[in-house]
Amino acid sequence: MLIERKRTRQIQVGQVPIGNGAPIAVQSMTNTDTRDVAATVAQIGRLEAAGCEIIRVAVLDLEAAGAIREIRDQIGIPVIADIHFDARLAVASMENGAQGIRINPGNLGGAGKLARVVDAARTHGVPIRVGVNSGSIEKDILARHGHPVPEAMVESALRNIALLEGQGFTEIKVSLKSSSVLATIDAYRKLSLVCDYPLHLGVTEAGGLIGGTVKSSVALGILLADGIGDTFRISLTRDPVEEIRVGYELLRSLGIRERGPEMISCPTCGRCQVDLFGLAEKVEQHLQTMTTPLKVAVMGCVVNGPGEAREADLGVAGGNGVGIIFKKGKMFKKVEEKHLLKVFLAELDKMAQEQTKG
Repeated sequence: MLIERKRTRQIQVGQVPIGNGAPIAVQSMTNTDTRDVAATVAQIGRLEAAGCEIIRVAVLDLEAAGAIREIRDQIGIPVIADIHFDARLAVASMENGAQGIRINPGNLGGAGKLARVVDAARTHGVPIRVGVNSGSIEKDILARHGHPVPEAMVESALRNIALLEGQGFTEIKVSLKSSSVLATIDAYRKLSLVCDYPLHLGVTEAGGLIGGTVKSSVALGILLADGIGDTFRISLTRDPVEEIRVGYELLRSLGIRERGPEMISCPTCGRCQVDLFGLAEKVEQHLQTMTTPLKVAVMGCVVNGPGEAREADLGVAGGNGVGIIFKKGKMFKKVEEKHLLKVFLAELDKMAQEQTKG
């Protein structure tokens, strides 16, 4: 099925285009103290290696805003400053090189302070993300709707967009985040009908690795399949590198984008005579260092392994004291179990190099 994406305006976050058919960008947010430049740069480096294309940092004070310049000089992806309530921090972040800011225009302290932020954004060529969360909807809107329902989130977003448009500013993207999967889907669908600004997708406070992955994948998967969304963050209570891994697997599952190898593996059964969990985990860890789009299979036995992974470029199936390495579903090499992982990874790297050269 070919997904037809909704046409939106395009903005530029550093060197990354967002909207109007540009590749759906995968982003994350650091969980380090932004003032600790070394720790923040180190984490961003790991995120870049995993495929992160835009990074957001929390700006809690002027020292954190000042650190953005030094951080930006040491990384290769655009930096977005996450601001709440304080217009001074938004301006200082842009003056120190932030290539995007995330604000709620209505809570910056009035039209005068918002005008300062917009002037700085215009001067520095910085787009603004209007970030609406179900927990931060304006009191009058919330009172009118009773609860942070999707209609209330959309009304809040449109109000805040109007504040920026009133200042003559249209370099905007919008997010509507809820911890509810169904509310998130409904809110984005409603907004996409009345707004052509690019949309940043996400489920806020989604949870840990399993719960957060499921909730984010369901909500974002449905929206992306609808053609809605131009960039996203998978929010997990976890190492943010995991957010990037989940993000690319989500895009791969929908046939939207591919990065690095895809791994398929069996759930094990009584025929399994090797430590398949350990084998699969080590192979998966190795695959995170690769960018070549291979299909890799890790199977528990030689009965169904080759057949079930017939389309894999390279596969391994465990046996009793030995393992079988196979290519395209055909047996390639039999290896003693103690050498299986080493030989398999070497063959995987060789295949990746050959494909890159070809």
